[in-house]
Amino acid sequence: MEMPQAQDFLDESNALALILAPLNDADFDMPTQFKGWSIDDVIGHLHMFNVAALDTLHDDAAFATFFAPIAADMAAGKSMVQSQYPWLDGLCGRALFEEWQTTAEKVAKAYGNADPKRRLKWAGPDMSVLSSITARQMETWAHGQEVFDALGQERVEQDRIRNIVHLGVSTFSWTFSNRALPVPDLAPYVRLTGPSGAVWNWNTPQDENAVHGDAVDFARVVTQVRNVADTNLKTTGQAAADWMAMAQCFAGPANDPPAKGTRHIA
Repeated sequence: MEMPQAQDFLDESNALALILAPLNDADFDMPTQFKGWSIDDVIGHLHMFNVAALDTLHDDAAFATFFAPIAADMAAGKSMVQSQYPWLDGLCGRALFEEWQTTAEKVAKAYGNADPKRRLKWAGPDMSVLSSITARQMETWAHGQEVFDALGQERVEQDRIRNIVHLGVSTFSWTFSNRALPVPDLAPYVRLTGPSGAVWNWNTPQDENAVHGDAVDFARVVTQVRNVADTNLKTTGQAAADWMAMAQCFAGPANDPPAKGTRHIA
């Protein structure tokens, strides 16, 4: 596996699998704090888009065939989670969990050996192979947070979270433009401490326009699994404060972050 980000995706998947392994079929029906999704819904969502990641790596037509019925469902007013039920065709519980694990391993192997610069079709704009596998890690980590929260467990974080943080920093402009808001002229300086104690920096150093704090907190905010008020992040300047109040590192229509105190470890 030549591309380290593919291994990071697999490690993220395995960290989630570790807490799912003891569950029985009934446990997968447990609701999470995310839009009423169950643990089963979360794993179904991750599995479906892992398969999509394999399809788009295979060829454009395979991805188009996969996504057409989902796009039609959503155009008809169905939610993302409702659109996955026909595709899963009854796959649930431990059987779904095992299929998700097997597919995640296939995704990691396939992407690890692919050209990182190759362009791939996706639900939004085309992405590079590197961006695509980073997005898979991000989504696994973010939706995995719902499962850790529901099961009352604290995740042991690793420095691979830097990939998700970098995605969050890179989507500064997107957060504003996706809401049809003017993009601030200067992106805030970002200085964060990773799980190992390593200090990471992005953008031009500036005291009056910055985000400082814990890298895990930052990742939680940009993936919208926590409200910034539920973290220890510090912002200076209006642009930084506005960004952290509505940050969104994922594609799709503008989403609001969870309200303060609504997402937490059970």
